[in-house]
Amino acid sequence: LYLAESGGGTVQTGDSLRLSCVASGGRISSFDMGWFRQAPGKEREFVAGINWVGERTHYGAFVEGRFTISRDNAKNTVYLQMNSLKPEDTAVYYCNADLGPRYGNYWGQGTQVTVSS
Repeated sequence: LYLAESGGGTVQTGDSLRLSCVASGGRISSFDMGWFRQAPGKEREFVAGINWVGERTHYGAFVEGRFTISRDNAKNTVYLQMNSLKPEDTAVYYCNADLGPRYGNYWGQGTQVTVSS
């Protein structure tokens, strides 16, 4: 399974971005998916998760209603809509596929998000 993130970039405070994660080499429709991020000098942290059907979502406390995770299983794609971006949202954002204890987790290469003040 390969995960490819896109949609990152450099924006100003208050702007929006939509990240995409396209999976190839396998179908993600049976698996929970998530987004994580890692800022320079910090540990990777959880941003958002969505269950395999797309009916349940959960977010890191810092999101505060600004981000929305969604998925389109027909397109084998997961999205992260980010609104009201802040400079502290600057990080590399990674897509994650949770294939369970037997097959483990898969990660994409990440996409850089930079928010200037």
